[in-house]
Amino acid sequence: MNKKILVLAGSPRKGGNSDILCDEFIRGAEESGNTARKLYVQELKIGPCRACYGCRKTGSCVRKDDMAGLLERMIEADVIVLATPVYFYSMDGQMKVMIDRTLPRYTQIKNKEFFFIATAAVGKRAMERTMDSLRGFTDCLPGAKVRGMIYGSSVYQKGEVEATEAMKEAFDAGRSV
Repeated sequence: MNKKILVLAGSPRKGGNSDILCDEFIRGAEESGNTARKLYVQELKIGPCRACYGCRKTGSCVRKDDMAGLLERMIEADVIVLATPVYFYSMDGQMKVMIDRTLPRYTQIKNKEFFFIATAAVGKRAMERTMDSLRGFTDCLPGAKVRGMIYGSSVYQKGEVEATEAMKEAFDAGRSV
């Protein structure tokens, strides 16, 4: 079955290590007959949640920015990939702001398969906080299933991830969709 995959690249650095792994995931997924779309969260105009809870009454955020369209894409997708570099042992700010802004319709992001991609200059063990934070998000989504976590560990400079096992893991994860 052809699945719709939404890849959310959280890094502000195009062509960086997490972005490279996104492309490798997409290559594997498309080779298996799926369709994939990558969006750069950094390029979307998404302001932080104001915690006003106006969305509780209307189902939509009081902010008028790109988040409403992104939420629609998340709801329509079969598979969502969340990719982030690790900054200070956590996901980058763009990814966190985007996750917080799913509040108006997060219960509609249901029965999705998720993959996480994280890259960092540190080893895999130090990246667990990031993966736990991403899992925390999916734990709030009805029927969400985390299908895979790709660790691009011990990479710092742009492109270093290409010489790691994470490339194969990302490709194989995409193929498994």
